[in-house]
Amino acid sequence: MRETVHVPLPGRAYDVRIGPGLIDRAGAEITPLLARPKVAVITDDTVGTLHLGALEAGLKQAGVSMTALSLPPGEATKSWPHLMRCVDWLLDQKVERGDLVLAFGGGVIGDLVGFASAILRRGVRFVQVPTTLLAQVDSSVGGKTGINASQGKNLIGAFHQPVLVLADSDVLGTLTPRDFLAGYGEVVKYGLLGDADFFEWLEINGPALEQGDEVARVEAIRRSVQMKADIVVRDETEQGDRALLNLGHTFGHALEAATGYSDRLLHGEGVAIGCALAFELSARLGLCSQEDPSRVRTHLKAMGMKTDLHDISGSLPDASALLDLMGQDKKVVQGKLRFILARGIGEAFLTSEVPRDAVLGVLQDALRE
Repeated sequence: MRETVHVPLPGRAYDVRIGPGLIDRAGAEITPLLARPKVAVITDDTVGTLHLGALEAGLKQAGVSMTALSLPPGEATKSWPHLMRCVDWLLDQKVERGDLVLAFGGGVIGDLVGFASAILRRGVRFVQVPTTLLAQVDSSVGGKTGINASQGKNLIGAFHQPVLVLADSDVLGTLTPRDFLAGYGEVVKYGLLGDADFFEWLEINGPALEQGDEVARVEAIRRSVQMKADIVVRDETEQGDRALLNLGHTFGHALEAATGYSDRLLHGEGVAIGCALAFELSARLGLCSQEDPSRVRTHLKAMGMKTDLHDISGSLPDASALLDLMGQDKKVVQGKLRFILARGIGEAFLTSEVPRDAVLGVLQDALRE
């Protein structure tokens, strides 16, 4: 039941392998890429406790030895101090340009380790072994790496493609329901931005997917990764189409900043709320029907996900302060906020012609509800 999605970037093509048991056979999967039978693995304490032994055993079966560094879990790890710690540790391990670094964890570890690999010796190869649904369908594919700044998320980084992605669907069984659903926020995003049939499939199969249906999970990951791969090949460095992948993110990143990148709001939860707000804004601007935002929210609610601002615990800044936080986002060009809006489910597009008052109105109403 394993699937492979090929990312055919010229000179930097790689496979995304999806399915059960990939950590157990990690050695066999990466051996063809190795110059010598050793790898450096960077993980976090949560993933390390649960899965590092299985990864080590899977590598050992193919005669590959590993050294590992474990970092604290959480968004705060995507920072200068932890980046320096990674690079120093990799240099201490005498990692050469021909070696492989394994990023073993969720999106935080993937982004951080990918960036460390990009700057170490001006670029060493790395393998993504994503352990969350969010990382498997989104952050592990496409080569975006980086860390956060006090001014905003992912403002420091580099495009550095992995040489292989191993998305083991078995590890999803160890996620908390909240973490799984946060990842599902990114899955839904793919249907909403470019594939109405996929969104309809999720409306039917979402509950089974959440309850652990292996076939449904592999199919949802495959379809999400295929859509992302197609977009990345067209626009690797986000000059155009790739920005569509940010549906929900302009709102979502502002909400993450407003909650201090804390456990009050996980990234995928921010994306889900952001998608609902983006469709609400699209409907108010007359771009899509009034039914579309309610259909989006109905599905998110049916899955037990955060859909509204009042689903976030604690108080939030007022609407104008949230709008100011959006202004720090990477999607600002020449001072204009770029939004991904929609003409319907599966029909997202990029625009910077959004009246500030319309955004403010959506936020004010969302805060009042």
